[in-house]
Amino acid sequence: MEMEKGIDKRGGGGWRGERGWQRRRRRMATKLRRNGTKSKAETKVSKEKNTGRVKVESMGEEAEEEARTEVESSEVEEEEEELSEGDESMETEEEDMEMNVVGEGVENDAGDEVLDGTDLAAVQHRIQETVRVLCRFREMRKPEMSRKDYMDRLKRDLTTYYGYNDFLLDELLSLFNVAEAVELMEAYEKPRPVVLRTNTLKTRRRELAATLIQRGVNLDPLSKWSKVGLVVYESKVPVGATPEYLAGHYMLQSASSFLPVIALAPQEKEQIVDMAAAPGGKTTYISSLMKNTGVVFANEINPKRIKSLSANIQRMGVQNTIVCNYDGRELPKAIGEKSMDRVLLDAPCSGTGVISKDASVKVSKSQLEIFQRAHLQKQLLLAAIDCVNANSKSGGYIVYSTCSILVDENEAVVNYALRKRNVKLVPAGLEFGQPGLTRYREYRFHPSVQHTRRFYPHVHNMDGFFVAKFKKTSNQIPQATEDEVAEETIMEKRAALGLEEDMEGLGKDASTPPWDDVHPETAPDNEKNENEGSDPAPRKRKREKGWVKAARMEAEQELAQAKKSNSNKTNAELSGNTPSKRKGKTNKVKGRKK
Repeated sequence: MEMEKGIDKRGGGGWRGERGWQRRRRRMATKLRRNGTKSKAETKVSKEKNTGRVKVESMGEEAEEEARTEVESSEVEEEEEELSEGDESMETEEEDMEMNVVGEGVENDAGDEVLDGTDLAAVQHRIQETVRVLCRFREMRKPEMSRKDYMDRLKRDLTTYYGYNDFLLDELLSLFNVAEAVELMEAYEKPRPVVLRTNTLKTRRRELAATLIQRGVNLDPLSKWSKVGLVVYESKVPVGATPEYLAGHYMLQSASSFLPVIALAPQEKEQIVDMAAAPGGKTTYISSLMKNTGVVFANEINPKRIKSLSANIQRMGVQNTIVCNYDGRELPKAIGEKSMDRVLLDAPCSGTGVISKDASVKVSKSQLEIFQRAHLQKQLLLAAIDCVNANSKSGGYIVYSTCSILVDENEAVVNYALRKRNVKLVPAGLEFGQPGLTRYREYRFHPSVQHTRRFYPHVHNMDGFFVAKFKKTSNQIPQATEDEVAEETIMEKRAALGLEEDMEGLGKDASTPPWDDVHPETAPDNEKNENEGSDPAPRKRKREKGWVKAARMEAEQELAQAKKSNSNKTNAELSGNTPSKRKGKTNKVKGRKK
């Protein structure tokens, strides 16, 4: 980072360029030399580098006294110059707070005028001070500044320093408190440790560690929760090109990708599906736990990634795996519904947990993309559940995981599956990790969602990850209501088309006003009846996201139109009967329909 390198637009090197005492010493020496020339005094100035003091050696008492007077006056002038420069010298922490944190106003404070968005060291200092004020707001706030003012300035500084767009910054600040959010962003700036997974089909961890140590690799066992992981601190040789790597003795794999396989807990002689298998780290881990027994279906939708998947499977000595190329949503039709013992779905996601590997995530993600990803994840999860046989003697489990920390891609997807299929959440079998969220913004999830696990880089020193484990209780699919079917149809259309105009409420203002602010013609019928002749005082209503509200309204309108068209069709079919009989039959049909 530029801050660590000490680059500043006003200096040459170091934090502030030339030090204040260095400038004073240089200018004093120049003035003494000039004064000595005018007074014809033989004066010699020597600079002592270690102490920074100026030693004056004089040949006469008058010249010495004159030199001392000149030194004292020059010191006073230099101190006045330093105080007038203010932000350039940055001598004390109190001056920094006054200049960078407090300022003269919210919209045009001193920090904004001086920083100009380039002095990263000062921006970082101001972020720390703002966080400190927000954590103890009642005690440290300024009377003329509100919490919103502090938050606006914090967001401005975080965008300047870390480079996040407004959407992702709002998501992180709503998911964590300000101190933890800044800690998370700082952790994203540092790379995660290099981790190796021992291939137990060919070697043991102790033997592999001894061999790599002889080659100049400094490593340690990963942790107590893993029996096959090794963390590499430094290496004299590239760990991705050693003879042991080429022989398939280990796999370069992040520590977080161990977790879904540990949660899946595959058993020998089972039939298991890895729905998004490339590049093969989880697939080969599953096969090694199964000791090359049973069958593993490694599915990958991208044909270009199948080459690396097949290469890793062969290099690791896996013999029980079948590589296939299907859309995961069509996989139940390809391999058969209710035919598998376990399924692992490491779903494609936004990648907000691996920003340290891909910094483009900071600016490339939007609410529309997250919505589309979540819709795809829901479809894939339902397909994974349909592949599993609830009556399996040893299995019946589904593991869902993402490398994202956003609730829309994690708990919201899991809660959706709980409503759509006969499944329940069970403990994932992981000894660490934070429990899933049951309350977030306007969301209220099933209490069992706390069995899911969240992992963060600033807490666990691994990539951000989410793991959930389901147990399928029945092969029957619950019947959806007409409203749910209509809503799903609308959501599928919007996710497929990806129209921006249909997602107007998805920006920063994701929450929409209550129905009282909606135009009467677009409000539901029951709302119109309630509003007529009622108390004009507004009622408190649960706020919904824009796309949820719009989808529900459109679904209700289409459902009403469908009912109306069905009624007209019934009348047209009965038009050949006599008026009396037609009237009776029509009433009978309507009564049956009701």
